[in-house]
Amino acid sequence: MLPRAGLSWRRHARRLCTAVRPRIEDEGDWFYSSEWWGSDFESHSRAVLRSTSEKGNGVVSVFAYPSSRPNEVYWPETEKWLQQRYAEIKPGYEQNGHFRILGYQWRVLRFNDNTRQSTVKIMAAYREAEPHSLYFMQQAHCLAVPYLKSMVAVGMSAISSCHYELTAAIHGKKRMHILCIGHGGGSLPLFLASKIQGAVVHIVEIDPIVISASIQAMGFPAFSVMTQSGKRALSKPDTINEVLWKGIHERLCLYDADAEKFILENNTLYDMVFIDAYDGDDIFPHKLWDPDSPFLKSLSDHLHPDHGTVVVNLHSDSDILNPMESASGFYQHLLPMGKYVSRVCRAYKDVLVNEHTNDARAGFGLGFTVSVPWVCNSTLVVCRGFGSGGAFDNRDIVLNTLISKSTQVEHVMNLPFSCLQYIKRGFILVE
Repeated sequence: MLPRAGLSWRRHARRLCTAVRPRIEDEGDWFYSSEWWGSDFESHSRAVLRSTSEKGNGVVSVFAYPSSRPNEVYWPETEKWLQQRYAEIKPGYEQNGHFRILGYQWRVLRFNDNTRQSTVKIMAAYREAEPHSLYFMQQAHCLAVPYLKSMVAVGMSAISSCHYELTAAIHGKKRMHILCIGHGGGSLPLFLASKIQGAVVHIVEIDPIVISASIQAMGFPAFSVMTQSGKRALSKPDTINEVLWKGIHERLCLYDADAEKFILENNTLYDMVFIDAYDGDDIFPHKLWDPDSPFLKSLSDHLHPDHGTVVVNLHSDSDILNPMESASGFYQHLLPMGKYVSRVCRAYKDVLVNEHTNDARAGFGLGFTVSVPWVCNSTLVVCRGFGSGGAFDNRDIVLNTLISKSTQVEHVMNLPFSCLQYIKRGFILVE
């Protein structure tokens, strides 16, 4: 989630940024943010979904904005790909598989009309055999929000530095278990599943309205939805979902569940965990960072002991309180997380690394944060195994290791963005 900001900040965000933008080769490049960052009441936007949450997210809405990319000259190539996919799924019925693209849009999920929870790009198409049909396909390769790119860049570089065989997982030769806490529009889990052939991605979202919005209005695969019993909500995907998502949606499991309850009742050992769990009031629930909570204790038990890596999105748009300053328990639960970033970092490192290293079988581990360019977010990474075989409590050594791994990650994952700008910006080791 992007932190809420005043209009003055929005207006001057780019001018204040000192990060260097790479050449435009990515449809999710921040250069295109002007297409979806504006007011929802401007003439070029329209609401396509609006509903009231019962899970603390207030009014949940999805707004549509026109997208300038990809250019219309490339649409026939995608239409041909859809036709080929249809022929593979329905051999002998190729004549029914002619698709026409209507266009591309940005879809922005909002909480309470103030907070941009997530942004995705969708393709809208129809099948000529059914002229009144309409299908939305989220563009899995497109990460529009910088903090998601930061989470991918630093997280993958970190786990690669823990001697994890990421290349084998990317090519489907090794299973990689990933947990995403907080779903939004689903762009992060979809990106991971599309880039890593061996990834099985569990997604936990507490708000069924958000799940519904992501599928109905943001083009997330419907076959991913799971029931409370752990089975697929749909016994099998329909033809169109197979055309759009075969090979990907089988490895996505979207649960309507509370994160703490899910992790306590789960028995999966995860290689990576991504957490982006702010609610409609920009609050990161206290139970998800309380060092004495069942959540962190159980998360530690479900994190791979040798290379387990946790990546957390944090808002840094409020002044950090003096660590010695006291706050009542009531306000400690409710104040925006920007005031408690340092406490969150210490809690995650203490529980996932420091307490873990008391086990004689455990390797070394560390935690660090980076600042996200263009927006007021920080990315926290806590990983196990990073220091195996060496002393990695030195900032320069850790940073250089991450930088060297980032080049490999960028290449092998075929990322449309540079990892380097996300790793070097505001790098701080968590003590």
